Amino acid sequence: MYTTEIFARYAAEFRQQPLSEQVLHHAKRAVIDWYASLFPGLDTDAVRLLEQTLAEDLDRGRARLAQGRAATARAAALINGTAAHAAEVDDSFRDAMYHPGAATIAAALAAGQDVGATGAQFLRAVVLGYEVSTRIGVVMGRPHYKFWHNTGTMGAFGAAAAAGSLLALDEASFAHALALAGTFTAGLQQAFRLETMAKPLHAGRAAEAGVMAAQLAGRGMRCSLDVLDGEHGLGQAMSTGPDWSQVGATLGQDFHITRLTFKNHIGCGHTFPAIDGALELQRQHGFAAADIERLQLGVYQPTLDIAGHVEPRTADEARFSLHYMVATALVHGSVRLSAFEPARLNDPATRALMTRITAALDPEVDAGFPGRRAARVEVVLRDGRRFTHLQPDRKGDPELPLTDEDLEGKLMELASPVIGEAEARAVLQRCWNLNERATLA
Repeated sequence: MYTTEIFARYAAEFRQQPLSEQVLHHAKRAVIDWYASLFPGLDTDAVRLLEQTLAEDLDRGRARLAQGRAATARAAALINGTAAHAAEVDDSFRDAMYHPGAATIAAALAAGQDVGATGAQFLRAVVLGYEVSTRIGVVMGRPHYKFWHNTGTMGAFGAAAAAGSLLALDEASFAHALALAGTFTAGLQQAFRLETMAKPLHAGRAAEAGVMAAQLAGRGMRCSLDVLDGEHGLGQAMSTGPDWSQVGATLGQDFHITRLTFKNHIGCGHTFPAIDGALELQRQHGFAAADIERLQLGVYQPTLDIAGHVEPRTADEARFSLHYMVATALVHGSVRLSAFEPARLNDPATRALMTRITAALDPEVDAGFPGRRAARVEVVLRDGRRFTHLQPDRKGDPELPLTDEDLEGKLMELASPVIGEAEARAVLQRCWNLNERATLA
C-alpha cells in the first residue's frame, strides 16, 4: 500500500472507534491552545491584509471567522489558520518540527461549520489530522526542515485529514485528498529570514489547501496515490530518501496529540530552552540582569538559523531574536505580548544585555534535535562568579507540561484583551464541553 492508502485505511477504521478519555482530553487541550493563539493573531498586518484581499469570500458562506463574521470554508480556514500562527504562540509536535494546530484546527473548524458537524465529530477530525500529519513530518525528518517550513508543508496533510473526516470521505477519496494535499504543500523557511510578515500565511494556506483537497476529492478529483513515497514524490523532492515503511506502525496505539508542546513564552520556540535555562540560573543564584558580565548560549543549529536576528528592529524580528528573547526574559522576568510593544523593544537595559550575549552551536545539544529541545547556558557575573546550566527541555514540552490550569490562564490572558473576559471564559467553557455540543456555533 502507498502511504496515502495506509492513512486512508486507518481513517476508515478510526471513524468506528471510540476515543479514549485521555485522547479526548488532550484534543480539548489542543483546541484551547489554538484559541489562545488565535485571538492575539487577529490584530496583525497579515490577517488584516487577508481580510481585505478575500472580501468577496466574506459575509457569505456557512463557516465563520474568529469573531463571527460569515465566510466560505476555504476563506475561513485561510484567515483563521493565519491568525492562529501569527502571534507565535501556537502548539508544536517536536519530532515533526511542526506546529500542527494552526492549520489542522482551522481546517477542522471551517469544514465542521460548513457541514453542520457536532463537537464530537470536530474533535475526532482534529485528532485524525494530528495523527496523520505529524507522522509524515517525522518521516520527512530534519533534512526537510533545513529548507521547508513544516507548518506550511505538513500542515496541508493535517488539514486535509481533518476536513476529509468531517466531509465523511470514503477510503479511496480520503487517500486522494491526502495525495492532492501533497501537490499543494509549500512554505519556504527563506520566506521569514529577512521579513516575517508572510510566515503565518504558511499555516493559513495549509489550512485552505487541506480543505480544498478534501472538497475536490469528495467530488471525484484524483491524484497519484504515490505522491509521498513515489520515485519523484514528496519524500525524494523535499527530503533525503526518507523511509516510509513504518509510517503507520503505531497508528491507534501511540496518539501524538497526547505529546504536544504548548508554548509558555511568546515568540520563536527555538529560543525557549535558552530562556528557561537563563531564568533557572537567575532563580538559583539570585542575580540581576545588570550583574551579568557575559552570557554564553550553546544551542542547536535551527536556533541560530531561525532566531538569528542579533539587533532586531521590529516586533516580528524580536520574536525571532535569540538575543532579544533571552535578554528581555532576564530583565523583565518573562516574555509575554508586552515584550513586543515599542517601549519594551527599545528598553535600554534589555538592549545593553543583548550586547553581552553570545550564541554558538553546541554539538551535544544539536545531536538531540528534534526529539529534545535543549540549551546550555553559562553566565559570568561582574563579581567573577560563573554558573553553568544544561536546560534539557522547555516548560511546555511533554516532560515539563503545562497543566490544564496553565492552558486556561493562557487563553484568558491572550483572548481577554480582544473579546473581553466574559466571552473568553465562554470560549473556554465551550472547548471543555465540545464533545457534548450538537453544533459548532
